[in-house]
Amino acid sequence: MNVTSALSTLAGVTPASAAATTTSTSTSSGESFGDTLKKLVDGVEGSSDQANTAVNGMLDKSVDVHDAMIALQRAEMSLQLAVQIRNKLVSAYQEVMRMPV
Repeated sequence: MNVTSALSTLAGVTPASAAATTTSTSTSSGESFGDTLKKLVDGVEGSSDQANTAVNGMLDKSVDVHDAMIALQRAEMSLQLAVQIRNKLVSAYQEVMRMPV
């Protein structure tokens, strides 16, 4: 799974707009890199909110335990993906900064 498809899945971006983002160099025809990262962070935050709501519903006995566990796992996986993407971005930045000018 490449980063674009992972971002698309996590951030709720349709594959067509994700392809436009990666193939287009102008910001007028597609989303910018910053917008894609913002959607990623918003997706992580949204899945965390859903997990919290599901756990509270489980405590109220209005949500099934299985649904709460699924929401928790989804939130955990989206956070792990976001952390790995951040690690790759930091690594790429450090590599660029080591390049001689």
